[in-house]
Amino acid sequence: MRIYVPNSAWIFNISGFIGSLDPTDPTSLHVEFHPRWVSVHPAVLAMTACAGLLVRQRGGTVTGDVPGVRSLPYLIRMGLFKFLDLDPGREITEHEPAGRFVPLTQIQDNAQLRSTITDLVPLLHAPPEVAAPIKYVFSEMVRNVLEHSASPVGAVVCAQYFKRSNRISIGIADAGIGVHGSMSRFHNVRTAQEAITLAMRPGISGATSRLGGNEFNAGAGLFFTKGIAALSHNYFLLYSGDAAFELLKVREGELLTLNADPRLDRHRYLTGVPSWPGTVVGIDINVEEGQNFADLLDRIRTAYSVDLKTRKKVYYKRARFL
Repeated sequence: MRIYVPNSAWIFNISGFIGSLDPTDPTSLHVEFHPRWVSVHPAVLAMTACAGLLVRQRGGTVTGDVPGVRSLPYLIRMGLFKFLDLDPGREITEHEPAGRFVPLTQIQDNAQLRSTITDLVPLLHAPPEVAAPIKYVFSEMVRNVLEHSASPVGAVVCAQYFKRSNRISIGIADAGIGVHGSMSRFHNVRTAQEAITLAMRPGISGATSRLGGNEFNAGAGLFFTKGIAALSHNYFLLYSGDAAFELLKVREGELLTLNADPRLDRHRYLTGVPSWPGTVVGIDINVEEGQNFADLLDRIRTAYSVDLKTRKKVYYKRARFL
């Protein structure tokens, strides 16, 4: 595998980073960095760390260069070189991360998930009614990895708070069976793009063919996550296999709606891209106290319920005439 970490890779311009991946040799990993500076979404760091863990677990080798001085302390503090088992060539004084970032963390069980959520809470700088849905999104995404992905390295997560914009960016990566592998067990999906689209529909779960999911998985996690990003005017990324979905910001003056079908959102698909062995989720969320997250969640729940009832009605009406 080869990963090039550029000077800039955020959700809105992540296509260059994804396009440069080379996953052809899973027994080794070579990581290169932009020579002067690196400013990337936590999802990029989570992917790079996850690839390093996977190759090392398989007994492979990880090699790489060391980026310029400007970005090196940040990458060291986020813990990237520990995951890659590379010597960055210098040491730094590690300051307390609380309220600023969650460094790269490997999560393999529910106890580690609870501990990481505890670290996430100070990062939100928000009252409980704002923090709760963000904690739910994080918990749901990681829980899906632990319960359904069969990832040999669990989930790799990290997060960053940006004071100026009052925004939190979260990245989660795994090396499991991917969205297509999960969805194809109970649904007829031919491609990674079809699987990604279906996985974001409310009430569709990779754990059952039943509309509305089951008592353990309601098929709501990705829909809620996309909805929170959309209704807080931000970005969302779902990348798995050889396809990725990017939720883009609503244009100035454009009506903001919550769509059950992700193809109706302002979005972009990346198809035929280098195949990621697992799933990557990236999300940006504004955590302003003035945001009415209770109203936001009500709108998400309503859209979930209405779409689910509509599709159940169509399904059972069609089945009656078979």
